[in-house]
Amino acid sequence: MAYNASYRFARISATKVRPIADMVRGKFADEALEILKYQPQRGARMLEKVIRSALGNAQDPDNPANKGRTVNVNSLVVSDAQVDGGPMFKRVRP
Repeated sequence: MAYNASYRFARISATKVRPIADMVRGKFADEALEILKYQPQRGARMLEKVIRSALGNAQDPDNPANKGRTVNVNSLVVSDAQVDGGPMFKRVRP
């Protein structure tokens, strides 16, 4: 079963976060959190929050995706990590 989490309108460049997302893609969730904990980049904190949110969504018994099943959190894998650009500030030169 796939569990989703997103971080919208993050105030950081997508090119700074993409290499960090490439590091954790395909890893187990607990292993990805360990990797991100020791990364000095600010984007690592953001990705860590997203993965923790996805783990919380997986553990939520009221989540319709669970359908009454219990989920082993240790077996969850970060299957997809997308980092796309967001809206830009419009700046005008006087």
